[in-house]
Amino acid sequence: MKGIVLVFCFLSLLHLQATAEEEEEAFTSVLRDRSHIDETLRLATEEKAGDYAAALERLRKIYHTSIKPMEQAYKYNELRQHEISDGEITSKPMVLFLGPWSVGKSSMINYLLGMQDSPYQLYTGAEPTTSEFTVIMHGEKIRSVEGIVMAADSSRSFSPLEKFGQNFLEKLIGIEMPHKLLERVTFVDTPGIIENRKQQERGYPFNDVCQWFIDRADLIFVVFDPTKLDVGLELEMLFRQLKGRESQIRIILNKADNLATQDLMRVYGALFWSLAPLINVTEPPRVYVSSFWPYDYAPDTSRDLFKREEISLLEDLNQVIENRMENKIAFIRQHGIRVRIHGLLVDRYVQTFKEKMSFFSDPELVFQEIVDDPDKFYIFKSILAKTNVSKFDLPNRDAYRDFFGINPITNFKPLTAQCSYMGGCLLEKIERAITNELPALLSSINSGKQPGLSSCEATGCGEKPKNRYRKN
Repeated sequence: MKGIVLVFCFLSLLHLQATAEEEEEAFTSVLRDRSHIDETLRLATEEKAGDYAAALERLRKIYHTSIKPMEQAYKYNELRQHEISDGEITSKPMVLFLGPWSVGKSSMINYLLGMQDSPYQLYTGAEPTTSEFTVIMHGEKIRSVEGIVMAADSSRSFSPLEKFGQNFLEKLIGIEMPHKLLERVTFVDTPGIIENRKQQERGYPFNDVCQWFIDRADLIFVVFDPTKLDVGLELEMLFRQLKGRESQIRIILNKADNLATQDLMRVYGALFWSLAPLINVTEPPRVYVSSFWPYDYAPDTSRDLFKREEISLLEDLNQVIENRMENKIAFIRQHGIRVRIHGLLVDRYVQTFKEKMSFFSDPELVFQEIVDDPDKFYIFKSILAKTNVSKFDLPNRDAYRDFFGINPITNFKPLTAQCSYMGGCLLEKIERAITNELPALLSSINSGKQPGLSSCEATGCGEKPKNRYRKN
């Protein structure tokens, strides 16, 4: 009798094991093939790390020697509050995920990195799950990094986040892991937008933090799903912050395989209807329709369309990775143009102040009149007339009222006084960087040459090199 019972128990165990194996096979069979991700992003190809590092070092040197001196002399950071650190220059491209809660932002990152069912996968669920800003970056081993540590590390680009306070740093977390994709790009997952929650309840300035990441992002994914298409105050504020960055925005309609084709078309139209008042551009934004998570598409859906949409989005991501050096050079050059315009404007304010001052004049009243009505003294028009400046690049006049309210005009010297025998003139250096050095560096990247001395340094700005040991 005991033998029969043992045999029965043994057969039951075999049956349970076989059932578990069948369930596991059924589960793994619904996992989506990820080979197209590696192929589209070319993760198997090795990069020329030496050339890239040399170009970054050259870019860093141009910024420190030609742009930053004027930036500091005329306190540009107090006007724009965007200080460029070495960590930001050498950082990888940043991809930012924004959107309402539980639309699949974290699931999408898990899918792209293959993190599902791993100890460090981002937590997902039908309820609001992500309450932190999560930065997923490359590291030698898998580990989490506290926000306080990230802000204190000057080698990273996150040290300026300290200005948002300790409450925010407690809501900032980093995840380091060895991954081919993370060697080339950094992902940032954000808390979902909840329209019925006041911003103050978050304990930190949510919109200001979002603006900081938006200003530094190379690609911005704004994710929706078919059940969350309504636009509230917080989402409307977010799109105001995205103004001017339309070329970097990609709108994603996620979880598209939950709908039949006819319903999907209606939802697609409803999404455009909701976003039309928020995106004031002539060309409509690109909307990707798919289901970005590790599991297979639902049956009887447009799986071929979803697959093509996913590959198109991956190609967009790959373009950001491929052009990261060119984008950094363009960003530094654009920053240099803004710093130059700021220096020219402050110089014009200083000159006008000195011209209007007399022995009996009250300095405060004279300068207040200039700041209140700069057009009366042709401050901005004179910049357009005498220098190669576009009127579309000029900053807001009211910004200088606030700027000079903090920084007295007497703290600044005119540009003609910002010259030294060894260092040269600030204006000449920044103009040389904008017109010669940065374009030369960009050309060396595009042509595949080793970035070294610019033509200006090597030949004296287009002149033939002279032999100083030869008698004339």
